Amino acid sequence: MNLRKLTIAASVSAIGLAAALVSPAVTAAEEQFFPVLAYRTGAYAPNGTPWANGFVDYMKLTNARGGVNGVKMLWEECETGYATDRGVECYERLKAKHGGATAVQPLSTGITFALTEKAPVDKIPVITAGYGRSESQNGAVFGWNFPLIGTYWSGADVLVQHIAKKEGGFDKLKGKKIALVYHDSPYGKEPIALLQERAKMHGFELSLLPVAHPGVEQKATWLQIRQNKPDYVFLWGWGVMNSTSLKEAQATGYPREKMYGVWWSGAEPDVKDVGEGAKGYNALAMQHGAEPNAKVVKEVLEKLHAKGQGTGPKEEVGQVLYMRGLISSMVQTEAVRVAQGRYGKGKHITGEQMRWGLENINLDQKALDALGFAGVMRPVHTTCIDHLGSGFARVHTWDGKKWNFSSVRGGPESPASDGDAGLGQVRGRKEDHAAHSGRLQEVTQG
Repeated sequence: MNLRKLTIAASVSAIGLAAALVSPAVTAAEEQFFPVLAYRTGAYAPNGTPWANGFVDYMKLTNARGGVNGVKMLWEECETGYATDRGVECYERLKAKHGGATAVQPLSTGITFALTEKAPVDKIPVITAGYGRSESQNGAVFGWNFPLIGTYWSGADVLVQHIAKKEGGFDKLKGKKIALVYHDSPYGKEPIALLQERAKMHGFELSLLPVAHPGVEQKATWLQIRQNKPDYVFLWGWGVMNSTSLKEAQATGYPREKMYGVWWSGAEPDVKDVGEGAKGYNALAMQHGAEPNAKVVKEVLEKLHAKGQGTGPKEEVGQVLYMRGLISSMVQTEAVRVAQGRYGKGKHITGEQMRWGLENINLDQKALDALGFAGVMRPVHTTCIDHLGSGFARVHTWDGKKWNFSSVRGGPESPASDGDAGLGQVRGRKEDHAAHSGRLQEVTQG
């Protein structure tokens, strides 16, 4: 064989080897793609950023653990600025990339409303852990929405139960005044119908005080509170609105111990700039609070941050919103695992298959402990009807430097046994939820 033929043969062999090396069938591992609709800029960045960091870190941790039966997590961020139109643009741009989105988590109730009609067409589940459309917990009506772990109806109801217990029973709420200070957006308006139903049931007076985006101007709102002297204030804020409310409460002399926020109003960014001025302020903790000693937190620090691979600052790992992002990422990852159990371990699953996985989550305590979430959250079990899975909430209180759990086990109308909200029976209407709301509970660490 002459030199020319040898050269051609070598070239052909090299081309064949290169083709083999890049062939997806040979070397490309299966992947699951998740768009990350985040907001790291604008008025809501201080709250949106730690959530996104926790969300991405858990996908990194999953990959460091070897993926889900070898299937790696793939993601791409898109900045929404908490704006609905930008969120929809991000969704449309990312939904078909990398073989198609497995699921999407909007981190915005407004974006959730916009995507609810798109999800059945695109066959991409919409996961809203602790936000979104409360009625979408009913899987018989909202087949592609999954408000896992908590809805605003359950949050509002637990707050009513909590103050009823403090007052000595629901009958003691008659004649009381409760003011709802809320972000004037789909998010802030979510609890209104339930609170109105509860006001009718128990005879308390409900006043509605909307605060315009982004929430930095609240002088008129707190003037009304000073004049009306409500017995309690429920705060349904987000971002800078929360710290502004606390500063205005301090300025007007409204007792912070009479203020209760939803779980998006009870994290470190909401109180750190107020410090001692926020002392006594209460907020819901959706399953978890700040969890610096959790096993999963230590694993993130060891496997990611110690190697310079963490998404955000090391100091925020374990804080409230970081943990919420971590948990939101964990439940979608475990839904992938569940779907693989039916459609093939180690295989890529489609959006339709992911929907089945989300409807069959069974995270018992043993599974949570194995994942590093012992003491962080309670079991989650979904069905094709119950897209909520769990309705636990706790109250924690700011002591001027840190959050401490302060609620008691069980709601006034509910048993103090297992704390299961039992919301699978809700029929998708706020009136039905009010009829069942006594089944909701707040629980302590124990």
